[in-house]
Amino acid sequence: MPPVQVQIIIFAVIAAFVLFQLYNVLGKKVGRQPEEDARAQPPAAPSADPAQQQGRNVLDAVTLASIAGLKARDPGFDPARFLEGARAAHETIVRAYAAGDRDTLKPLLTEKVMISFEGGIAAREARGETETVEFVHPARADLELATAEENHAVAKVRFLAELRSRVKSADASAEEQVDERRVAEVWTFERTLGASDPNWVLARTEPASA
Repeated sequence: MPPVQVQIIIFAVIAAFVLFQLYNVLGKKVGRQPEEDARAQPPAAPSADPAQQQGRNVLDAVTLASIAGLKARDPGFDPARFLEGARAAHETIVRAYAAGDRDTLKPLLTEKVMISFEGGIAAREARGETETVEFVHPARADLELATAEENHAVAKVRFLAELRSRVKSADASAEEQVDERRVAEVWTFERTLGASDPNWVLARTEPASA
């Protein structure tokens, strides 16, 4: 083979080797690629619901206006704290009425409501029945009105509750009656403005649409 052809073959082999090395370096992906960065980017958090930002109980304009009137007379009134107390009072009163616990009920009710509840308790006792009540789920409470009337603070709360009641009769052989029901009521609470006792009492109950 002539020397010139041998040199051409040698140069071709060298060129092929150099190209192969360049491919190994430049042909591979080095470092983080744009598409990898895009995959690694966490998804954007959804915008918060304005209603959730304002809390579970969103108050309408009329209620807010009435609260402003009440706060002018009672600057310490806090709707959120009041609803917590109203929900606790609702559960306590419902349980105490079913159990006929007059001592628990008396400081939580106005005299008029206590007389009405007393009649229901006495009638149940005359039949020889005992009753217990449990809440299937925590009751929902929505503030519908909070205002000042003369020297009284008045607040209306709409309760929606699922109750399970168990009634036993005086006849030991009779089966226990179990009843589950959904109850929607509006309770009116009141307290005297400027009084040393800051507690609210139940002044009225009325049915409401579910």
